[in-house]
Amino acid sequence: MSEKVNVLVGTDKGGFIFTSDQKRKEWSVSDIMFKGWKMMHMVMDPRDGRLHASLSHFVFGATTQYSDDMGKTWTQSPGLPRFSRPSVSGRPGGTPEEAYSGRPIPETPEQVLQIWNIEPGRADEPGVLYAGAQPASLFKSTDRGESWELNENLYDHPHRGQWMSGAGGLCLHSIVLDPRDKNRMYIAISAAGVYRTDDGGKTWNARNKNTLADFAAKTYPEFGQCVHKLAIHPSRPDVLFQQNHCGVYRSDDCAEDWIDIGEDKLPSRFGFPMVVHPHEPETIYVMLEESDQFRMSVDGQAAVWRSRDGGGNWERITKGLPEKAHMVTLREAMVADSLKPAGIYAGTNTGQLFYSRDDGDSWELLADFLPPILSVEVAVT
Repeated sequence: MSEKVNVLVGTDKGGFIFTSDQKRKEWSVSDIMFKGWKMMHMVMDPRDGRLHASLSHFVFGATTQYSDDMGKTWTQSPGLPRFSRPSVSGRPGGTPEEAYSGRPIPETPEQVLQIWNIEPGRADEPGVLYAGAQPASLFKSTDRGESWELNENLYDHPHRGQWMSGAGGLCLHSIVLDPRDKNRMYIAISAAGVYRTDDGGKTWNARNKNTLADFAAKTYPEFGQCVHKLAIHPSRPDVLFQQNHCGVYRSDDCAEDWIDIGEDKLPSRFGFPMVVHPHEPETIYVMLEESDQFRMSVDGQAAVWRSRDGGGNWERITKGLPEKAHMVTLREAMVADSLKPAGIYAGTNTGQLFYSRDDGDSWELLADFLPPILSVEVAVT
């Protein structure tokens, strides 16, 4: 039976599903889903085929929905991610003085503003999902997304009062699960950095050694870095990669230490997405921007940078990508499928969806004139 490739696209005005066979030459597209809503993320749980979507609306707020028929119908989660009280460590983004001044904690709970990412649990954790939210918080579901429970220990972390909002808000956007250890997982927050738990979420420790924060008073602080995307390959769970506000990094020791793999090798230290090849754990892809000040294509040429040796060497790929292009690819808007050769997909803030059918060697336009693309995921069924 031929495999179907489903590209799940979240945009500023709703969601779309593009479908093709394994040749990935001809595509059909669904009707728009949640028209007028901001779809932050849409993902398929590979364990049961259920689609999960995180959405927000300027009137109705943030919500999670799920679908069991490939997006034809959707159900709002009865128990949405919510805060029942304020953090005891001070309001996120506040100063240390505000956090520890002894002032009474506000009585009104904070509001979940956005749900940035939904991550299915491990294969042997049926029904488990995780969600990263803004302001920075982690939620867990044990019932396939029907209800969500806040991780209280991260919400009350002693560092919380000193975390600062990035341009997109104080968001927990990356959730990385160690495939061999149920007690270990990583999260990344902008702008707080990488945190790791080794006891199933009871305690969280900053893991940002040798990661630059050139916008902060301390160049290499314990925390406060602006991670843009964190990624791992399941065959090498000790190795992590991150695209950062201040460079591209690799860790070979479970985030205990980070190595700068972009300095003097890449033309910019600024970009958002980070993708690891599905079958080659040392092959990684990034898309860069000119700088944090000028957020557009480097030298006005859309390009993908690929390394086949974990960041030792990089090649700039432009075949099939437009010249004189001033665009941005956001942190959730680049992904790889599981086929051979791998398909790589990248959505832009100007509404184009590009893809490669040959491990990133050359690129084609899959769709144009979409709303600004916020996220791209792939499900092979």
